[in-house]
Amino acid sequence: MKSAKGSGIRPLDRKATEPFYRQIYDRVRGAISSGLLKPGDRIPSARALTKELGLARGTIEAAYSLLAAEGYIQARGQAGTIVTPGLKLPMPPSAPPRFDSSAAGISFRPDSILPFQMGLPALDAFPRKIWARLGARCVRATQPSDMAHPSVLGLPKLRAEIAAYLQVSRGITCSPSQVFVTSGYRHTIELICHALLKARDRVWLEDPGYPPTRDILGCLNITAVPVPVDHEGMIVAAGIKRAARAQAAVVTPAHQSPLCVSLSLPRRLALLDWAVTNAAWIIEDDYDGEYRYVSRPLPALKSLDHDGHVLYAGTFSKVLFPGIRIAYLVVPEAQVERFEQIVEMLVGGTPTLTQSIVSDFISEGHFARHIQRMRKLYAERREAATAGLGGVLKKHMRIDSPPGGMHLILRMQGQRSDRRLVSRMREDGLYGEAMSDWMMGSAGEPALLVGFTNIASQAEAEKLGRRILKLL
Repeated sequence: MKSAKGSGIRPLDRKATEPFYRQIYDRVRGAISSGLLKPGDRIPSARALTKELGLARGTIEAAYSLLAAEGYIQARGQAGTIVTPGLKLPMPPSAPPRFDSSAAGISFRPDSILPFQMGLPALDAFPRKIWARLGARCVRATQPSDMAHPSVLGLPKLRAEIAAYLQVSRGITCSPSQVFVTSGYRHTIELICHALLKARDRVWLEDPGYPPTRDILGCLNITAVPVPVDHEGMIVAAGIKRAARAQAAVVTPAHQSPLCVSLSLPRRLALLDWAVTNAAWIIEDDYDGEYRYVSRPLPALKSLDHDGHVLYAGTFSKVLFPGIRIAYLVVPEAQVERFEQIVEMLVGGTPTLTQSIVSDFISEGHFARHIQRMRKLYAERREAATAGLGGVLKKHMRIDSPPGGMHLILRMQGQRSDRRLVSRMREDGLYGEAMSDWMMGSAGEPALLVGFTNIASQAEAEKLGRRILKLL
């Protein structure tokens, strides 16, 4: 049964001239008309509402009698009083569109599933039956101790599984104590900033680069220094020229976000040398390093770190699904105690049950098999999307098909605006991101960023391409 608060019934105005029974009538009818109370929903009993509002029971019964007489509610004896089943009411105003084309910016990442949406793995290929079986087993195995407050550092068995996985797949040697489970990339960056940085510090960011990173730094009054990217990744020499004494650098070495180039070995060594010389930190965002299609996945930058200056940020959003809200951070051994202190103060985390399911998913081999399947599937979908879009848009766009990652780059020909095209796409129910929104320094070549992981065939890509063509 819903309480007066939970039912959407507003509190009474004791200074109003309108009698209480009429106020109750208006509030219940308003909750029904607005859809907060739906046909079949139970509403508070007269006795319960009498106690909650401190009114005479006759006042409540007068309001309920009027509602019943007009057909809004029905008394069902011991079953309680409910909103009349099958009650036909005018439709409430429709919700505003998910994407507002007049908005100044874009959402990273929206809670939608649209064609070309970035950051979404192939949801149709996720092994939901296996996930459901593991979830049911974990629920049945839940003990009272599992229902208490969880460790804010992360479930111990999941931290151990992540450490083992990184050792084998990414070449990172770390202990479970160095692994901190977070609720996502933004949570990870926030922890790093609070633990190692302070206001007015300077941090190198790739330009172009993932916009939320600079937003988070801005909120913490940390200065973002744009460092250009070329075909070998971040230009370390340019970063040194602009801010040699910066306190940190955020990089995406495996697949630069969004250009998908890899940080070359000379640049990796130069970046590590800069960090050691200046006692600076390198934050390695390995958001989808598992997905490389022309050769084996590249070793992580962290695997070359022998002086304890690299913090490695990983996530399960791209390899499993975003709704899981689990990411992780590997910190140098010397910083474990500091991060434990910060995590204790900034409690976040993910429910123990979800962490248990992920841990079993890894330990039983499902995770490794899933990555292998997705790597093959994405290579096929990348090829299909490139062929389908290229055939339709070749006169207007040049398509970059990166060697890894989960999106394509559509380079726009002529003096077109990528932001304007993205706005039109949102109005048409398509997703896209403008390269201009990823730039910090000088404006670059206009381009459209589109995800390909949920495009199942070349025919589907051609159909979507024709929709983009009309918007051009």
